[in-house]
Amino acid sequence: MLIAQRLCIKCIKPNNQVPLKFHRYRKKGVSKTRQLYPHLNLHIHSCNFAEAKTMEKEKIVHDVVKVEPRPKRCAAAWFVDLIEKAFVWMMYDKSQPLYYLSGNFAPVEKETPPCSDLPIKGYLPECLNGEFFMVGPNPKFAPVAGYNWFDGDGMIHGMRIKDGKATYVSRYVRTSRLTQEEYFGGTKFIKIGDLKGFLGLFMVLTQSLRAKLKVLDMSYGNGTGNTALIYHQGKLLALSESDKPYIVKVIEDGDLQTLGLLDYDKRLQHPFTAHPKVDPFTDEMFTFGYSFEPPYVTYRVINKDGVMLDPVPVAIPAPVMMHDFSITENYAIFMDLPLYIQPKDMVQGKLIFRFDDTIKARFGILPRYAKNDHDIRWFELPNCFIFHNANAWEEDDEVVLITCRLQNPQLDLFNGATKEKLKNVTNQLYEMRFNMKTGEASQKQLSVSVVDFPRINENYTGRKQRYVYCTKLNRQGIIKFDLEAEPECTKNKLEVEGKVAGEFNLGPGLYGSEAIFVPYHPGVTGDEDDGYLIFFVHDENTGKSEVNVIDAKTMSAVPVAVVKLPARVPYGLHAFFLTEEQLESQVVGNT
Repeated sequence: MLIAQRLCIKCIKPNNQVPLKFHRYRKKGVSKTRQLYPHLNLHIHSCNFAEAKTMEKEKIVHDVVKVEPRPKRCAAAWFVDLIEKAFVWMMYDKSQPLYYLSGNFAPVEKETPPCSDLPIKGYLPECLNGEFFMVGPNPKFAPVAGYNWFDGDGMIHGMRIKDGKATYVSRYVRTSRLTQEEYFGGTKFIKIGDLKGFLGLFMVLTQSLRAKLKVLDMSYGNGTGNTALIYHQGKLLALSESDKPYIVKVIEDGDLQTLGLLDYDKRLQHPFTAHPKVDPFTDEMFTFGYSFEPPYVTYRVINKDGVMLDPVPVAIPAPVMMHDFSITENYAIFMDLPLYIQPKDMVQGKLIFRFDDTIKARFGILPRYAKNDHDIRWFELPNCFIFHNANAWEEDDEVVLITCRLQNPQLDLFNGATKEKLKNVTNQLYEMRFNMKTGEASQKQLSVSVVDFPRINENYTGRKQRYVYCTKLNRQGIIKFDLEAEPECTKNKLEVEGKVAGEFNLGPGLYGSEAIFVPYHPGVTGDEDDGYLIFFVHDENTGKSEVNVIDAKTMSAVPVAVVKLPARVPYGLHAFFLTEEQLESQVVGNT
């Protein structure tokens, strides 16, 4: 076994001070440290690298910011509540039901502690040892006025899989927002569903007043952690794009514990996207945040040691919603799409987000280790919006982006009683190409079906890949696309046996979630599609939920496994899978 020599921190006399950077493991002893700090009472002894690794993890977790907000109950808090209630009573029509608080969008009232030995039809393959998650909105308290699907408190639903057995758990992401609303026993933070018309302007002023009077403590942000999950450097992160990441620890039995915020030693001072990218070849993470104020976009790189590098502002002409981006081996791709953040529009009775269908879509391609945005290349394509990308890569002189392209987005669709309006949504898989030599851009449609939540074998992130798995927007199935397929002579490229390599359709009354691809073998040595798709399913007929596992290579109509769950799982946003190895490599935290 490899042996290391280290400074024994326990043997430093209490009166002696040594900088933290010298509390490290070294292969060559401490002679240099003795030269710099001859007064220290140090001695050397041996330890194995396993112990060194454990100690280093304990150091990393010290970067966690404990979330301990201090809201205040006072006369000012009571007065603001009174004004808010009166104004909402006068300005808001409560006769219309809120669709995204009904049916299986409705929140579950309680968390579910680990429930083991779940009934399984079929079998759970060994490569699924780990934990499967879905995070989504689950508001703990009823809204004061409006509600948007993206407003609810983040709840993570997890299924721990080990040795063919399954355990289910659900826990809230313990955000500052949730903690403070629990303290007051009701909703106090503004919601996206409120940001419309004069009522929206009033709610903005109310939030500002609560913050100014210290009724709410804004020092830990106001995010929900309800959108997505990512894993990097031993940390599982719960994300929402208006806030910093929350670190969630997975305990041995699958239970979940929120440890606190991650601010990268105070280097993160802006929002953090819900869709960062981890390069599986370099173990770096690439991220960005967008803002109402300049700089409207800030790009960041977190290296393989978990250190966040200096911010790189990306200049765009106006604040826009930028929900996702992509990376290739050498570039980061930003999407300046005309879904503008316009607070002044609320005066006209409109939502704060406005899409301008007269403006072209812009795509900025920046060298991914750039120190500034001087070398960014901008390309234009026809007007559109994009929520989610599948992947991107470089091919000769071109950068290729595979994405779900949406025409005329309206975030108002996710407010109020909007079920019928969703039938008009058109979201399709596209290939976009940007020629770095000629400056030309092109696009082509890859799907007819209305799809979103594109996922790939993530071992190919930033590199050329062949297969994309999308969820139908009606949530009743999954489509597998083969980007390299040549259509059969009797088939259109957009049909099965064309670019569509297979479909898995759920039965009547069954609705699924985003499907995650779990490879049979790690890395890129085997077949790219050799693995399984795992996803949550809800049965509207019975009101019960389950997890399905299907064969990603064959897309067989017969699931490999169906796991019955002990609790209803509301429709969520994004899913994620942690391998057994990743679970074991989590940083140490206080339980």
